Amino acid sequence: MILKKLSILNYRNISSAELEFSPKINCLIGQNGEGKTNVLDSIFFLSFTKSTASSVDSTNVKHGEEIMMVQGIYELNDAEEEISIGMKLHQKKTVKRNKKAYKKLSEHIGLLPLIIVSPKDSELIGGGSEERRKFMDLVISQYDGEYLSALSAYNKALQQRNSMLKTEEEPNIDIISVYEEMMAMYGEIVYKKRSEFINEFIPLFQDFYTAISGGNETIGLKYTSHCERGPLLEVIQRDRAKDLIMGYSLHGIHKDELEMTLDGFPIKREGSQGQNKTYLISLKLAQFNFLSRTGSKTTPLLLLDDIFDKLDSTRVENIVKLVLKDSFGQIFITDTNRENMDKLLEKSNGEYKLFNVTAGQIKAI
Repeated sequence: MILKKLSILNYRNISSAELEFSPKINCLIGQNGEGKTNVLDSIFFLSFTKSTASSVDSTNVKHGEEIMMVQGIYELNDAEEEISIGMKLHQKKTVKRNKKAYKKLSEHIGLLPLIIVSPKDSELIGGGSEERRKFMDLVISQYDGEYLSALSAYNKALQQRNSMLKTEEEPNIDIISVYEEMMAMYGEIVYKKRSEFINEFIPLFQDFYTAISGGNETIGLKYTSHCERGPLLEVIQRDRAKDLIMGYSLHGIHKDELEMTLDGFPIKREGSQGQNKTYLISLKLAQFNFLSRTGSKTTPLLLLDDIFDKLDSTRVENIVKLVLKDSFGQIFITDTNRENMDKLLEKSNGEYKLFNVTAGQIKAI
């Protein structure tokens, strides 16, 4: 898959941009806060119909403006696809494929597979378990529609059960039981698919980490779930009395965890900045490899936002060698340092384009 053209109107700090990209490497250079990340975010927005920066769509509209539009022209499986997302302030966004609006946004997820590596990924290690579940959800939902439907149905049942647990009146146990049965049914589907994904994913992840680090460290990734304690319905119902006291559901796949380790210890506690970043980049490159084989049968886009910071020269060189291989397709890279880009491009034999980003204005160099 190739993003050929990108049009932006009033997206975050970008007033207007019409960009044509190289099918291989596209470098965006500029100081922090100028809008480089917002360009990548607009591309992410076209794939997932949401921003990496905020779950509130209105925050993507440039300050002082009433409307926002992002449009991409893609080459996908030998056909041209036009995807556009537009909205007016205080109204719902509209997502269109070839000028026809989707009835459900979930129909769009997976069409334009994409992997982004950014400083926000540090939350995968330093944040709560919700961040690590989001990582699994983002990967699996791009190639498995049943997973996305089951996860959505589980979350609705969970929300309804929690609402009843919080009520001051005596809750109707029969209705709570119905929600528990729904949580168990859909939760078991989610658990099975997460388990299958992680089992396939771990060897890929370990291979990338070894290639970047030189093999001097041992990393681990382990998926844990309440489903391992027995049938999920029994696990949920076992502590219903405690849930009623707490006012929310203590057990279920919404509590699943990915344990991340370095040399047998939690990387959150043991890892240096360089090791943490190597771990995160390895996760994302393995994610790319996985989606290339299991997704929509097209090569995902790879977005690399400020990835060279806090890495030694050897690890940077190893990453560059990896991403310049033919197995990786179109790449978008941001950096504040022109020298970093020049070194990367020296090793590239393919096409590339350079863009300068200043105060939301984007110009080809």
